[in-house]
This record gives sequence, structure tokens and C-alpha cells, in this order.
Amino acid sequence: MESTSLSSLADAQLEAARGAASGRSAQTIHGGHDRSLRETVIALVSGSTLSEHESPGEATLQVVQGRVRLSSGEDTWEGAVGDHVIIPGARHSLTALEDAVVLLTVVKPMPPEGA
Repeated sequence: MESTSLSSLADAQLEAARGAASGRSAQTIHGGHDRSLRETVIALVSGSTLSEHESPGEATLQVVQGRVRLSSGEDTWEGAVGDHVIIPGARHSLTALEDAVVLLTVVKPMPPEGA
């Protein structure tokens, strides 16, 4: 079996984010763009934002470290370590309220066979 220490990966990604001009760092731990299921660890330094964007499919977010705010239109959700939320299908953004790491899980619809 293949396993990953989310705690160790979160620490490493947060360190990388602190050294990045964007204040962000990410690593996919399962799947990829050609797969239906993708899990990505995303680190954001305090104040960094993933600008408003669409989701490529159904998605959830779990806070591994720190605190974040997910915004979609007039709706907002603030999460801390251990919190989990279903990401709305509408355009949304993510802001780190303090140095934070999240686990993003996305399930993309599979194209019809033969397409």
C-alpha cells in the first residue's frame, strides 16, 4: 500500500509557500489531470488567495493546518484544522486567514466512452 504523511507534506508545502513569490505551493498526492479523482495539498501563507475560479467537478476541502476562508458570491465559510466543506459549484476563492494547508479533493466527470 502507498501512504502519505499529510502532516509532513503540509509542513514541506508550507515551507515552500513561504519561499514563493506567490505565497502558495501545491502538490498533487493522488490522480492527475487525466484522472477522475485528484487530491492536492495546497499551502498558502497568511493573506494569500487563490483568486476566484471555477471547479472542474465536485470538490471538497479539508483544513490540515491554519485557518482559511472560502467565498462564493455572498456566501463565506471559515474553516480551521479538521474542518471539511463541500465546495460550491459556483465561482469561488480561497484566502488564508493565517498560514494554512488544505487538502483539495476533486472528482471530475468522466467523458463518455469513445469520446
